[in-house]
Amino acid sequence: MFDVILYQPEIPPKTGNIIRLCANTGARLHLVKPLGFSLEDKQLLRAGLDYHEFATITVHDSWADCAARMKEHRLFAVSTKGNQRYDLADYAVGDAFVFGPESRGLPAEILGSVAESQRIRVPMVPGNRSLNLSNAVAVVVYEAWRQLGFAVE
Repeated sequence: MFDVILYQPEIPPKTGNIIRLCANTGARLHLVKPLGFSLEDKQLLRAGLDYHEFATITVHDSWADCAARMKEHRLFAVSTKGNQRYDLADYAVGDAFVFGPESRGLPAEILGSVAESQRIRVPMVPGNRSLNLSNAVAVVVYEAWRQLGFAVE
């Protein structure tokens, strides 16, 4: 299916929500250290309910480790600085979506390493800063999955 990459996530309940989303969509979740919480955090576990056992989660020590693991995948960087609306891209099985930390988004070096046509954004009302991370992940993953007819591997 798809891979969701959270680069240095900071807020446990949002990551818990994303774990639940990945379990229910078949997406694989990658967390890139440093994490802003422990994987045993009560808020993380509460938000993910009992879905942790149904989700495929990989923790990477660094962006370099994650990027090496994803080298065969087409990466989409999701950012307010994205050039293309998320719904205008054509997605395929195996695509990976990279999201930055809640407080600062993706760093320039990661954003710049992704092809311009694969830097996507979710539209918002002008003047607003960003969406809730778990909401942005849900919007993008469900659009990609919709394009594939909600097929299950």
